[in-house]
Amino acid sequence: MAGEHIVRSFDEDLGKLDNLIVEMGGLAEMQLAQAIEALVRRDVTLAEAVAAGDARIDALEREVDAFTVEVLARRQPMAADLRLVISALKAANDLERIGDLSRNICKRTMALARAPAMNTVARMAGLVQEMIRNVLDAYIERDVQMANDVWARDEEVDQLHTSLFRELLTYMMEDPRNITACTHLLFIAKNVERMGDHVTNIAEYIRMMVLGEAHDEMRPKDDQSSLTVVSPD
Repeated sequence: MAGEHIVRSFDEDLGKLDNLIVEMGGLAEMQLAQAIEALVRRDVTLAEAVAAGDARIDALEREVDAFTVEVLARRQPMAADLRLVISALKAANDLERIGDLSRNICKRTMALARAPAMNTVARMAGLVQEMIRNVLDAYIERDVQMANDVWARDEEVDQLHTSLFRELLTYMMEDPRNITACTHLLFIAKNVERMGDHVTNIAEYIRMMVLGEAHDEMRPKDDQSSLTVVSPD
C-alpha cells in the first residue's frame, strides 16, 4: 500500500508539472498572437497590456523551478522519471523566453510609426503559434512523432525569416525614410525566428523524455539572412 501511495503521489506531482507547462504554453501562445495583433493594428495600448502580461509567465516559471527542486529532493527520481522532471524545467525556461520575445515585439511596436511587410511577419508568427500548440499537445501526450513534426517545421520559419530579411532590405534601399521602421521589423522578425528555435528545443526535450535519446539528425536550419546581400539596381 505504501508503495502504491508513493507512486500515486509522484504521478500527481508530474501532473502538476504538466499543468504548469500547459498554462505557460497557453499564455506564451496568446502573448505572441496579441503582440502581432498590436503590431499589425499599431495598437500601442494593446502592446503595453501584452508587455505587462509577461509577468504572469515569469511567475509560472519561478513556480516550476521551485516545484521541480522540491520534487527532486522528495522523490529522488531516476531514469525516465528524472527525464520527465528535467524536461519540464527546461521547457518552462524556453516558454519564458518566448514570453520575453513577445514583450520585445510589443516594445518595438510602440516605436513604429510606419512599417511595411506586415504580412510576412504575421505568417511567421502564425506558424510559430501553431508550433507552440502542437508541441504542447506532444508534450502532454508524450507523442514523439508529433514532436518530430514540430521540430521539422522550424525550417519553414527560417525560410520566411530569410525572405522577410531580403524584403526589408529592399524597402530600405528604395526609400531611406523606411530605415527606422524596417530596422524595428528586422528585430521583430528575429524575435519570432528565435521563438521557433525555443519551440524546437521543447520538441527535442520530448524525444529525450520519452525515448531517452537525442535526435540523430542535425537540427533543420535554413536561415540565410546572415549571408543575404541585396544589390542596388
